[in-house]
Amino acid sequence: MFVTYIITFLFWKLKIWGGGDVKLLTAIATVIPFGINLNFLNIYPQLSVYPFSFTVIINSILIAFPFLLIFTGYLILKNTMFNSNKDILFSFLNINSISLFLKLNLNKLILIKDLKEGMIINDYYFNNEKIAVLISDINGNLKVYKTKNNPDFNYYFKSQSAGGITAQDMYLLKIMNAQKIISNSISVKIGFPFAPAIFAGFLISVIYGDLMLLFIKKFFLVM
Repeated sequence: MFVTYIITFLFWKLKIWGGGDVKLLTAIATVIPFGINLNFLNIYPQLSVYPFSFTVIINSILIAFPFLLIFTGYLILKNTMFNSNKDILFSFLNINSISLFLKLNLNKLILIKDLKEGMIINDYYFNNEKIAVLISDINGNLKVYKTKNNPDFNYYFKSQSAGGITAQDMYLLKIMNAQKIISNSISVKIGFPFAPAIFAGFLISVIYGDLMLLFIKKFFLVM
């Protein structure tokens, strides 16, 4: 159980997961530290040697993976860059192509007034030191950095983690926009909600058990 706490905390610190995902997995690890057989329902899932929460994580990733592929395929098909330049599409495994793809497709420009709590803010460049002071004062999810390779701007701010902006961050940005301190639009990341996958992974873990172990058993039985 404590191993799960440490790993989920590290994922949060590394900005891979948002706070909600970490809390959900931590709750699962606390309530059900190990897999169980539901004898009264005649449910006997495939149990694993590692903690139940690890089974939930593995199942969640396996469930989410096909949807991520479909989502990525949809972005590729609708992207005019790939339609006009087939070479980029066929060399998609090239690191530069992947980087360009992520930059163009996993970000979108929205109006400040449409900001919502939890959105992940991309780099917003500015020179007004007042913005840096205001953001630092609320100590939210936004963080101000000094620019290094952009001679036109001295600072930029962005979300610190996958948890996205807090309510305080959101209201501050809207107030600064209303006061004409920042522009009307801002770039945010398009997030893939992992909580539904975790919930589905949890249900499958309870009913069927560890999908990876089931696949391995099926594979060796066939072999």
